[in-house]
Amino acid sequence: MCEVFISADPDLYASRARSVRLHGVVTSIRLENLFWRVLEEIAQRDGMSIPQLCARLHDELQQAHGSVENFTSFLRVCCGRYLALQLAGGIPRDTSISIRSLDARQVLATEWRMPAAVVNAVAQGQRHAG
Repeated sequence: MCEVFISADPDLYASRARSVRLHGVVTSIRLENLFWRVLEEIAQRDGMSIPQLCARLHDELQQAHGSVENFTSFLRVCCGRYLALQLAGGIPRDTSISIRSLDARQVLATEWRMPAAVVNAVAQGQRHAG
């Protein structure tokens, strides 16, 4: 099993920081190269740069929830959801199709949801480990 994971190109898990302007303030975001590649694909689908995508996601997250906590982790989750939604068929693999052209309700209807028992077990494990 582990060979599937340990055979990954080390460049994928090397991290790098990029500067992004959020509400006029330049901030640094450090992510692994794999995540930067996924964000680049997402941004390109809708004709944006990575900084533009990050600013838009930040603004919409703040508008929806009032504050932004741990934006870097949020970006990682966005990448994971993007890839999972592609696998589930909610987001076409054809990158010429923009994400903004998709019906969000239809896309989200394909999303695999982790069973509550698994979520609770993970949460319990994190509380005991932390």
